[in-house]
Amino acid sequence: MTGSATRGAAAVVGILVLGVATAVPAPAAGAAATTAALPSATGRPAGAGVPPPVPCPRQPAPAVSRPPRPAPPPVAPAERAVGGAALATSGLVVPDGSSPPPRVTATSWLVADLDTGAVLGGCGPHEPGTPASVQKLLLAATLLPTLDPRRVVTVTRADLDIEPGSSAVGLVEGGRYPVELLWLGLLLQSGNDTANVLARLGGGAQGAAGGVRAMNERAHRLGAYQTRAVTPSGLDGPGQFTSAYDLALIARVCFADATFRRYALTRQAQVPAQGRLARGFQIQNENPLVDRYPGALGGKTGFTDLARHTYVGAAERDGRRLVVTLLGAEPRPLRGWQQGAALLDWGFSLPRDATVGRLVDPGEPVPGATPAGVPPTAPAVVAAPAAGTASGFRWPGVAGVGLALLGAILTVVLLRRRRGGRTPADG
Repeated sequence: MTGSATRGAAAVVGILVLGVATAVPAPAAGAAATTAALPSATGRPAGAGVPPPVPCPRQPAPAVSRPPRPAPPPVAPAERAVGGAALATSGLVVPDGSSPPPRVTATSWLVADLDTGAVLGGCGPHEPGTPASVQKLLLAATLLPTLDPRRVVTVTRADLDIEPGSSAVGLVEGGRYPVELLWLGLLLQSGNDTANVLARLGGGAQGAAGGVRAMNERAHRLGAYQTRAVTPSGLDGPGQFTSAYDLALIARVCFADATFRRYALTRQAQVPAQGRLARGFQIQNENPLVDRYPGALGGKTGFTDLARHTYVGAAERDGRRLVVTLLGAEPRPLRGWQQGAALLDWGFSLPRDATVGRLVDPGEPVPGATPAGVPPTAPAVVAAPAAGTASGFRWPGVAGVGLALLGAILTVVLLRRRRGGRTPADG
């Protein structure tokens, strides 16, 4: 495809996307939250006199070079309102009269009560974002209850097919490891190699692809409608998204599992020697919250060049268990886990009855919502990367309201996988 054809396709996509907006219902009258509606399909506020979204308190961060942000698939109005109408905002939503939340660099976040399911506040709770390694929590929520931790598994060459330089425990082809150690490698050191093995085991005859399919089915049952897994590890893939709200649903299931809680608080584990293949070695828990935040219950760090820093963490204080989720953070001036800790402190400062919404129960029907795990009917459009950057995936947002299809969209097939993993700054 010529450069002019590529630019022409991008222009058509841009026109179509800019011409489409999603209608979102305004919060119910009298809702005990400070929030605002998203624009309607006309581009005007979805109701007379409704103000624009309340800006989230942002902490300035140094500019960084990153791949182009992928455009997520359209989000249905019913999906934006899952958990309550006040959550259907791209801006800040907090209880009336509450102290202001801390300024963070994360593009979206949410704080919720693990036990009652009350959402205490958030910034763009349902805004789609790229997950990075916090997606491993969905893998745990899906397969931890089904895999025998005593089972010993032989690692294959395909299990080790991960991006060079991305996070790995250091499994070796032909090595034999118990499933429990694989879970510890997944949660302590964010092993992309262990994620592949676990997904393969859980996928049955379909292998790792079956494991990813099970992850998407699990997300749908939980009500995580903005979540679509493409890789079991969270390494970037076309069309892979989640949201701060969805991550809280997933984390709630994880922290309800006593085995997960034990793994998440494990400080270190020993990887056994593999005969002549490899020596034994020790792995450590790389979630700083575990040792540096009183009452920490554990969680998960994540990073890719595209997603930036993502984080999920939970803690208990005075018999109250809260979880924080955040996406799209930068490590300066505060690292991802430190931003999570500050938001947890804010959540614990609120009254126990404070709420702006709730985490839906697994299996709870949501009229009008459809799972993001269902492959889109429109073809993916891969935008050519800018010079000096990794490639970026773009999905056309052409399912608009009152907009006819202007012409056939040329599909660009220049696809190059992005490099992803962890960094010393955030795991």
